[in-house]
Amino acid sequence: MIYLDYAATAPMLPEVLEAMHEAEKKFFANASALHTPGHLALNEIEETRESLARLVGAEPSEILFTSGSSESNNTIVRTFEGHEIFTSPLEHHSIFEAAKQFSGKKLPRLYSFMLANNETGDILDVASVVREASQVPTPKESELFEAKDDFGRELVTERKGAYVHSDLTQALGKIPVDVHELGLDYATFSAHKIGGPVGVGALYVRKGVPFRPLIIGGNQEGKRRGGTYNTVGIIGFKAALKKIAEQKSWELYDTKVRELRDRLARRILEEIPGSSLNTDLTPGASLPNILNASFRAAEGESIQLYLDAEGVIVSTGSACAAGDTRPSHVLMAKTGDAEVAHSSIRFSFGLSSELSDVDGVMEVLPGIVSRLQKISTIEMEEK
Repeated sequence: MIYLDYAATAPMLPEVLEAMHEAEKKFFANASALHTPGHLALNEIEETRESLARLVGAEPSEILFTSGSSESNNTIVRTFEGHEIFTSPLEHHSIFEAAKQFSGKKLPRLYSFMLANNETGDILDVASVVREASQVPTPKESELFEAKDDFGRELVTERKGAYVHSDLTQALGKIPVDVHELGLDYATFSAHKIGGPVGVGALYVRKGVPFRPLIIGGNQEGKRRGGTYNTVGIIGFKAALKKIAEQKSWELYDTKVRELRDRLARRILEEIPGSSLNTDLTPGASLPNILNASFRAAEGESIQLYLDAEGVIVSTGSACAAGDTRPSHVLMAKTGDAEVAHSSIRFSFGLSSELSDVDGVMEVLPGIVSRLQKISTIEMEEK
């Protein structure tokens, strides 16, 4: 099997599997319990918190654990429910769908823009978003948040015209990330994109910014997120964080993985008529591991299924949108061309990817696309 769908889920690292297996035996107790096994489990959780904070330039107290990026994103959007929320059609569904439902006209506003897009890999100039947010006028007293949250705590400890959240799910481990340097108030992370387990995520909440828990009913995470800790999953997250920190994985992505991605891009353009790229290959313009390409007169889902039959695993875009027959909202926003969006494939590499993967894809992809183009009702343009 040639696996090129790392942007959907990276296979769990051997170190993660081993750490979780040991955790099931040693740290099985409820981490909120007062007894010794509970304290031992909680210590592991706090070590994970410190590991993530150190990696992204945050304070440990500014990190809280969630079930994943969708929960983290929804938590921040719901914090600003009824207030004006600015985002873009390029965002993950868990942001723009939630923003459509909960955005209002009351201030202060939230700006939420992902650092790196999950379908095209495009990197956003978040600094410009932060600058724009900082220029929003400070709201009047009557337009501030309610004074107390669900636990009677003050919601606002400082006044600011607009706050900035960024979904860093795809960026973590692929490029250097520092929430302080980026100027963020909130940031989202997920374990399964870096070789950790599914079902574990994290949220950065800068000290002094508004916050309202999405899940209430427990004292966990300083009453910021109720529910029994997923101790084993969080320990797996720690193992993945340790691995990418030791490897300085962002450096490997910038060299080895970028070379593989760019090689596949060149071969697609050279060997497949009607092909085009939706990812900017300019260094710094996109993540080094994602390549989104379109194939004129060949339907993307058909390409994906034919590749799957040949043992090549790719996607047509976000896995969260699988089964949706509408064209990718990201590519529609970027290109405005439904045909381009419908004919797109996302190839995403990981540190385990090899040159043989590129060669294996190109052994079968040209023939698949050619076969589909021949039966298509869309006429091919002459080059």
